[in-house]
Amino acid sequence: MVEVTSLFIFALFLIFLAVFAYLIPVGLWISALAAGVRVGIMTLVGMRFRRVPPSKIVSPLIKADKAGLKITVNQLEAHYLAGGNVDRVVNALIAAERANISLPFERAAAIDLAGRDVLQAVQMSVNPKVIETPVVAAVATDGIEVKVRARVTVRANIDRLVGGAGEETIIARVGEGIVSTVGSSKSHKAVLENPDYISKTVLDKGLDSGTAFEILSIDIADVDVGRNIGASLQTDQADADKRIAQAKAEERRAMAVAREQEMVAQVQEMRAKVVEAEAEVPKAMAEALREGKLGVMDYYNMQNINADTQMRDMIAKSGEAQSDGHEDNKGHK
Repeated sequence: MVEVTSLFIFALFLIFLAVFAYLIPVGLWISALAAGVRVGIMTLVGMRFRRVPPSKIVSPLIKADKAGLKITVNQLEAHYLAGGNVDRVVNALIAAERANISLPFERAAAIDLAGRDVLQAVQMSVNPKVIETPVVAAVATDGIEVKVRARVTVRANIDRLVGGAGEETIIARVGEGIVSTVGSSKSHKAVLENPDYISKTVLDKGLDSGTAFEILSIDIADVDVGRNIGASLQTDQADADKRIAQAKAEERRAMAVAREQEMVAQVQEMRAKVVEAEAEVPKAMAEALREGKLGVMDYYNMQNINADTQMRDMIAKSGEAQSDGHEDNKGHK
């Protein structure tokens, strides 16, 4: 019975040690004490209950204290509970301190919670970044296309990192400035001869307003000549005018064909009436003979006149055919 009681007490002692070691990170507390950073044991226990890993707070606190920064445990813990990256914020504050950049803890924490890399922003304030724009196609006044690619040197603006526009806005504004500058040039040759005019004009427009960056310079990396847009537009206009003229000509041709068919129909109708009238002539002559209005000799005289007329027509046609034959023979000779 005594042995069972001893084992039970020993197990309780082991459980107490495990819970004590979990609630109170003695090694971390000793490290902070050795570094000259005072962190109470109850503060570490409170971090455990608030589900804050003590190492995420104590290690950056030691780092900040060694760098000469005045940061409290409550500030770091509050930033961690808000979802921020404590170690990155402390590294950014140390880098800003070394670069003589004014960056309070509250602003660094706000930048980090806004989703921006505050350490990278501090590094960009020290070492500016070069942003290369895609090829921007613009058309000069003479109708020649000019393709421009630029390099924009920017520096992070710490004061405008929260709520400021990003790199995409810088690229879009620079592209818009290039298009307007080239479009206002009288000739593409002026752009090729003086490309720095584009950079100066675009830089004077203050394109970095409302952004998280400060534009230091805009350098034209490449300028190429593209298509002749003016000539292409004129060609397209000429083709359109040609199609319109062809459509109108086809309309006039269709109207002429319709009129011709109408005239042919009218001629055929007149011929039918003539044939019908000629068919009435024999009937009228027979009626005149029966009534005695036309004599037999008169009828024979009229037939002789018709025969004589037909013979003269045949002689005239044969004469014309012979004259045409002689002219053809002369032409062959």
